Amino acid sequence: MKKIIHTTNAPAAIGPYSQAVEANGMLFISGQIPVNPATGNVPEGITAQTEQVMANLTAILEEAGYSPEDVVKTTCLLSDIANFSPMNEVYAKTFTTNPPARAAFAVRDLPKGVLVEIEAIAVKSK
Repeated sequence: MKKIIHTTNAPAAIGPYSQAVEANGMLFISGQIPVNPATGNVPEGITAQTEQVMANLTAILEEAGYSPEDVVKTTCLLSDIANFSPMNEVYAKTFTTNPPARAAFAVRDLPKGVLVEIEAIAVKSK
C-alpha cells in the first residue's frame, strides 16, 4: 500500500506526480527544484538554488516523519557540471554524517530553467 505525501512547505507538483510516495517503510521523493513554496520565486545562483532544494527536500522528509539521516540515495541533476563543487558544498551541510549514496549528472535542461534538481530515497530507521 502506498501513501501520498504532500506538504505546503515544499513546492506543489507541477505535473501528474506526487511530492513523495511512501511504501513499505521507504520514501521516494520526486525531484525537487529550487522554487520557494511561499513565494513561487527561484533564487539566483547555484548556492542559493541548492539551499532551496535542500530545504524543500527536508520539508518533505519531515512531513513524512523522516529526517536527512534516513536518506539512502539521491540523484542530483545539474544544468552545468561546472556547478558541481558549489552544489556539493551546500549538499554536504544537510548530509553531515554517513551521507547517502549518490549519482550526479549534467543534463541539457531542467524545469523552469533552474540550475539544480535533486531527488531522494529514504528508509525508516529502526
